[in-house]
Amino acid sequence: MLARTSPAADGVRSRRFAQPAETGSAGSPSLVLGDFELRGARVFLRKTGNSAALDRRLLAEVANWLCYQLVLRVVAGLRHLFRRSRPAIWFTPDRPHPRYMVRAAAMWAGVRIARSSHDADAAFFFEDATRSANVARPAGRGFNFGCTDISKTRVARTFEDVFGYPLALDPTSWTGHAVEKSEVNGTHDGRIILCPQPAQPGKTYQRLIDTIAADGCARDLRTHCVDGRVVVVWEKLRAAEDRFLPPNLSVTRHAPERIFSADELQQIGTFARAMGADWCGLDILRDTDSRIYIVDVNKTDAGPIIALSLKEKLASTALLANALLAMIEPVMPPVA
Repeated sequence: MLARTSPAADGVRSRRFAQPAETGSAGSPSLVLGDFELRGARVFLRKTGNSAALDRRLLAEVANWLCYQLVLRVVAGLRHLFRRSRPAIWFTPDRPHPRYMVRAAAMWAGVRIARSSHDADAAFFFEDATRSANVARPAGRGFNFGCTDISKTRVARTFEDVFGYPLALDPTSWTGHAVEKSEVNGTHDGRIILCPQPAQPGKTYQRLIDTIAADGCARDLRTHCVDGRVVVVWEKLRAAEDRFLPPNLSVTRHAPERIFSADELQQIGTFARAMGADWCGLDILRDTDSRIYIVDVNKTDAGPIIALSLKEKLASTALLANALLAMIEPVMPPVA
């Protein structure tokens, strides 16, 4: 829920979240609960340091998420009882919590979490970090082992290579508005600036993509790509002045072909492969000139988005579960 991949904004996140530098008062008593730490009036994700104020909104979001998790665990239990043969996947170096989309999809599909690569049908590189050390891919099927750098600079460079038009810009020579954001994934610190101006350390600079429609809302297309294929798209609407921050005003699920053209779907798949991402959640923006821009790659995406109805959460999970099964064992029949 406090994961920093966009989801993370896609799990439990809001403008109440602080950057990792905000660590609370020195000497404050704390309570560690698995991946989380309660310190004063804030909840911290221990892996990344991101935090949220412990208030009514957060508690309501947690209750919403727990309702989804209850259904998910019932389905996972039934799969365990009635499926004689279950494929197994091994995660390294970390085992994802069910707040991450890949773990939720594995539970829905009845995929077993293996204790080692020797006991698995496939291996999955999972580390909630912007940059990771290269890890040798084990023998057999391996996913996301080539996705070790999801910095904004790498994303923008790969995007331009695949799509043929730029996202990144030089703030010292650009004239007009631009977006300044951290190289680190999931910080949600984007802001609109007026260029030219000096580049700041640790920041990256991108074109300001105009996604604001007549209703005054900014749109963000969270696009799930598995094995080079777009599986599901969540359209998120936010107030224009809060376009870089959760919460979402509304979220709707769409079939990929309703949102993207055939050429765009092919290019998105090519981009994901170029990033080394067999499984990822992409943040895509469509400008008013109709061009699309991929602005973020989330290899450890959290979800489903809290604002989705329970029905839409489960439908999305089922689609991603079948896509995961098809990667692990292409001959496996789909699940309901």
